[in-house]
Amino acid sequence: MAKDLSPPATPPTFSPIPHRIDLTSHNNNLSNSEQAQLSHLKASFHLLTNLQKQYFLYEIINSCDNPQLTYLNSLIEPRLKVDFLKELPPEIALHILSYIDLPFTLSRANCVSKYWNSLLKDENLWKSLCRIHQYDNGQVVKQSYRDHFKRKYSIAAAWNQGGKVTTVDGGFSHGLVTSLQFDEKYTVVGCDNHRIEVFDTNSGKKIKTLEGHEGGVWALQFIGGTEFDPERILLSGGCDRDVRVWDLNRGKLRHVLRGHTSTVRCLKIRDKRIAVTGSRDTTLRVWDLKRGTLLHVLLGHQASVRCVDIYEDIAVSGSYDSTGRIWDLKTGQCKHVLIGHVSQIYTIVTNGKIIATGSLDAHIRIWSVETGECLSTLHGHTSLVGQLQLSGTTLVSGGADGCLRVWDMESFECIQQFSAHDNSITCLQFDDQHILSAANDGKVKLWDIKRGRLLRNFTQPSKIVWKIQFNDTKAVVLMQRQRTDNSSIDEGKTVMEIHDFDLASNELLLDDDSLPCTV
Repeated sequence: MAKDLSPPATPPTFSPIPHRIDLTSHNNNLSNSEQAQLSHLKASFHLLTNLQKQYFLYEIINSCDNPQLTYLNSLIEPRLKVDFLKELPPEIALHILSYIDLPFTLSRANCVSKYWNSLLKDENLWKSLCRIHQYDNGQVVKQSYRDHFKRKYSIAAAWNQGGKVTTVDGGFSHGLVTSLQFDEKYTVVGCDNHRIEVFDTNSGKKIKTLEGHEGGVWALQFIGGTEFDPERILLSGGCDRDVRVWDLNRGKLRHVLRGHTSTVRCLKIRDKRIAVTGSRDTTLRVWDLKRGTLLHVLLGHQASVRCVDIYEDIAVSGSYDSTGRIWDLKTGQCKHVLIGHVSQIYTIVTNGKIIATGSLDAHIRIWSVETGECLSTLHGHTSLVGQLQLSGTTLVSGGADGCLRVWDMESFECIQQFSAHDNSITCLQFDDQHILSAANDGKVKLWDIKRGRLLRNFTQPSKIVWKIQFNDTKAVVLMQRQRTDNSSIDEGKTVMEIHDFDLASNELLLDDDSLPCTV
């Protein structure tokens, strides 16, 4: 909670409080001579100059005892209180309030008076505040800006302090969790026990199990589920060499895509028609998801394909042969071979202009999509760089050295470094505000990407963290925790935590309806 910096209250006066004289009724008890004397004194006071009036008052006050001074103060103090905003035109008053950008200050201002409360309901004021705090992001706000700001502020505070956590410790068989994706309705988990488990994101209850793979599921992705595109298409691949296309909403299999001759290690969906899969058989394959047919076989790598990414009609891949490749999805032709790493490539990302690759050689290389040339080699990690995310001009990397690094892709300079974990970083994700990271030390941590500091430990330590993912209002963590029962099984149990930060009941500091306002 923000510290209260308001001035201390006036110290109490221990003098007795005088009886409040009703001057109107008391005036009737004065004799005619007394009333004439007071009227003459009042008229004489009006004839004095300002300097003489001040001197006269000075002498009068010096002649008063404590009860009389207390009474005098009770008369003067209300007359000196002026609501400066009420004295101004509303346009100027609102302009002054627009300079307040701290929500806690607005909350206090909201309770000064009913007039201030009415001013603070102005939509343009809250629209400006949303812009300052980057709560609009160019999106159409469907509710009032005031309510929108309160909700976004509540979510941001819950991220920093902790939200509602739903723990799911059932629904998983023994084995390794390999992949995770969720949206507002479904949380989909791929496992090495041949199964794909589907949960309700809001309640955490298991909805269905997708069965059909004859080996461990090593990669999955789904798209759809929006207001205008409610159908969800799920793609999965694994050790049985098959790629399966599912109708996720119905839990039905649509196609089995065969052709790979070894484990499908990575995949990426471009849209509901085109997807690319990469395999340990050294090839990538481009599929038509609607028809369930093969479009292209991408040949060229000499070892297992470890990672793939897509941007429009371009696919990029990284391999254990230490090279990356740029592919044209329309023709299936290799446009460029990215040569420079001296060891296996574990991760690759692209934004359509540049490509970033992370390797076992501890280096990150930045490549041009157009020419295929190496634009920069980023040094700093001391071991395998296995995690990369690229968004806009920001690249975040995580290494087996336990470090997180934030890079500016315009200058290719490291702008933040976190000694984040005591072991290899296995998962990371970032947005404009946060980095969420997990590692083999069993810890999940939340970082402030702008200030470069730890915000909090996100969960209780576990034995292994399998996967993490978050969006604006939720985060999902899959981990293995030590069993608390007397079971002889050594590997522990798989636990899923669903963290919800959109708490409608969390009023925080901005619920003016719950705060008293003076008249």
